[in-house]
Amino acid sequence: MDKPIATPPPATTTAETDVETLKQRILAHLKHTVGKNPQTTTDLDWYHAIAQTVRDELVDDWLNTFSRAYDQDTKRVYYFSLEFLIGRSLINNLIYIGQYDMMNQVLSELEEEFGKTYGRKFDLDLERLSEQEAEAALGNGGLGRLAACIMDSLATQEIPGYGYGIRYDFGMFRQMIDERGEQVEFPDNWLRYRNPWEFERPEFSYPIRFFGRCVEFQDDKGNLRVHWVDTEEVLAVAHDLLIPGYGRKAVNHIRLWKGKSPRDFDLKRFNRGNYIEAVHHRSETETLSRVLYPDDSTYEGKALRLRQEYFFCSASLQDIIRRYLSTHDDIRGLPDKVAIQLNDTHPAVGIAELMRLLLDEHGLDWATAWDITGRTFSYTNHTLLPEALEIWPASLFEQMLPRHLRIIQDINHRFLQDVMHKHPGDFEQMRRLSIFSEEGEKSVRMGHLAFISSHKVNGVAAIHTELMKKTIFTDLHAFMPNKITNKTNGITPRRWLRQANMPLAELITSRIGDKWITHLGELHHLVPLAEDKKFRKAFQDAKRQAKVRLVEYVKRFGMEMNVDTMFDVQVKRMHEYKRQLLNVLQVITRYNRIKANPTADWVPRTVIFAGKAAPAYYLAKVIINLINNVADIVNHDPQVDGRLKVFFIPNYNVSNAEKIIPAADLSEQISTAGTEASGTGNMKFSLNGALTIGTRDGANIEIAEEVGEENIFFFGLSAEEAAELRYGGQYSAWEAYNADQELKQVLDMIRGGYFSPDDPARFLPIWETLIDRNDHFLLLADYRAYMECQDQVDALYKDPEEWTRKAIINTANMGKFSIDRTVMDYAQEIWNVKPLA
Repeated sequence: MDKPIATPPPATTTAETDVETLKQRILAHLKHTVGKNPQTTTDLDWYHAIAQTVRDELVDDWLNTFSRAYDQDTKRVYYFSLEFLIGRSLINNLIYIGQYDMMNQVLSELEEEFGKTYGRKFDLDLERLSEQEAEAALGNGGLGRLAACIMDSLATQEIPGYGYGIRYDFGMFRQMIDERGEQVEFPDNWLRYRNPWEFERPEFSYPIRFFGRCVEFQDDKGNLRVHWVDTEEVLAVAHDLLIPGYGRKAVNHIRLWKGKSPRDFDLKRFNRGNYIEAVHHRSETETLSRVLYPDDSTYEGKALRLRQEYFFCSASLQDIIRRYLSTHDDIRGLPDKVAIQLNDTHPAVGIAELMRLLLDEHGLDWATAWDITGRTFSYTNHTLLPEALEIWPASLFEQMLPRHLRIIQDINHRFLQDVMHKHPGDFEQMRRLSIFSEEGEKSVRMGHLAFISSHKVNGVAAIHTELMKKTIFTDLHAFMPNKITNKTNGITPRRWLRQANMPLAELITSRIGDKWITHLGELHHLVPLAEDKKFRKAFQDAKRQAKVRLVEYVKRFGMEMNVDTMFDVQVKRMHEYKRQLLNVLQVITRYNRIKANPTADWVPRTVIFAGKAAPAYYLAKVIINLINNVADIVNHDPQVDGRLKVFFIPNYNVSNAEKIIPAADLSEQISTAGTEASGTGNMKFSLNGALTIGTRDGANIEIAEEVGEENIFFFGLSAEEAAELRYGGQYSAWEAYNADQELKQVLDMIRGGYFSPDDPARFLPIWETLIDRNDHFLLLADYRAYMECQDQVDALYKDPEEWTRKAIINTANMGKFSIDRTVMDYAQEIWNVKPLA
């Protein structure tokens, strides 16, 4: 199907798929695909039979979408990302093809029919069966969730767009919390029972080369050329994951690559008794697609990360060129039909690989190849932290990808010649602009490579884009001032409201219709209803239903939450700049206040944390440990019972986010100003009627512009103030600690072992990072303003009518943050692509 094909018959429409037909299709898959009869089925069997039935529906639309793209010879978008955090697919896909209600009816009728036939109860509840689906372990944080939202929107808006990534066997890890409150990582074996949503495509396998050496020669025209010889090869095998658009308009896919050895089994070695060596190459090759983000604190880990990034970029580019040349003769027309978006610096090595393919495989001259590459690639930056922009040792590149190092050196040489011509004699400027860093070990700056080689570079929030120009890319922006543009992130309302919060979605639809599902700006019609007491009551009821659902869900972890408390939520990847630790300081302060005055009129709070720490990120793991130890003390102290509870929900992913986010009353978006690129969790919470407490960072600023600053709780330093305080040489965390008695008490409790009596020194690393290393992320500088802002939160929550009014205003004004707006901005202003006719 990955080449021009005859247009298939029209896809089966929802109207044509009646209840009886759907029922028979499920039973057919139960028999012929799963190999069971109803009497012997397990829940997993039912899930697979239902999933296969839904996939059948998607395939017709998928083939039709591809045929339309070929027939119209349209330009296509290819989204390169190491992560696609797509979540579970069954409920999502049923909603998108319009068969969710019908499937519930089918399963209800089957329950009754089989109960009578077999004389026992069948429990075929769709929501319960859907939990048999292992969530695809293809991502970790906001980077991957944004990629998934973009894929959703591309299909919904009928834009021919395809993702490229890696089919990880075990993802990042499955997180558990042990009896000491520490994070423990286990393999996330999501493919154990196979993935019914994918198609393996062994016919699309590509050789990926590593190591070797470069040999120069002259071609027939006397031009100097390079052969990359004596290389080691692995194979990249394609697997396609279907991504439907809402309303059955189009189905695109994500093509994921699995590593495979070209020589799976060495029979001679096996017959000599050398059984391990007989499969050594296979085992080594398959490591490429084992896990997401292998620990790169060692040389071996760094090497594996770079191998992974090149592996998927090379396979993807070979695939794109093959597809393009199947219907076009001239490779020079590639940018007219292909747009490649780099999701952060991970795929930046693809720039050197496309140059290699054009130069070495297709025989183009440098100027032509460089022009094609520049017009094809664009780059999204996701970080303002210099240490998060990938930098690879040049020695590692030289060993693993010697041809690519030479290409990058040539790119850099030509670029610095331009710099020299414009700024003759300014060697300091050349040093700052160079792709190669000479500080310490010579290294390749992948952010510089992506910036220089792309025709557009975008930030993901207005403040982030402006700070890119002033911080990490100051010199590059000054030299190429027209490259940087802003594309504020968005989220899909289909998953994050229509699916995740059905009671609220149904309430909204009952009042303003369902156009908001694909045109989120329609939510603005809710604004007048914020003044309607009956609507406020219905909105409160929907929120309560979401909270009850979460309360029931966390019982599986032994957690008992009180639905009649404020749900104060901070769920995101664990990192110092996101400042979960500041929230912990707030929790301990609240705990101390309640103990000091237990009879006061306290607003009862349930503080909820969730998020994974990278396995090698020691301090982030210490913070998780602290949260759980604080929770253990607080939750068992009778003096604060009913007033404060703390919970850390393990293994944060899309599935439990869909339960946590709709239940939140308060959304904690408290990163140090100037560090969060955008954030999308902030958007999801506001869309679901949570009020935000946060800093003026990332997309928080734009959310406030839409909902009104009176409907958000801002506190703390601005990005400019934070930078001045941090780098001005006048900030002293020690002085901040001594100047605030509540803060001093909290930090003394942490340092003194109050929350770790069995090991009083356990949390000394917290003290060391805040005091000894002078609090780089300025928690102590923002602490007092944060506490005062939390007092304002308490005061407003005591007025439920006013709180609800503001919550409705938040939901009603989230139209700007639809991913559909984001994607259309990319399509029109960066990719130059149009929807299918």
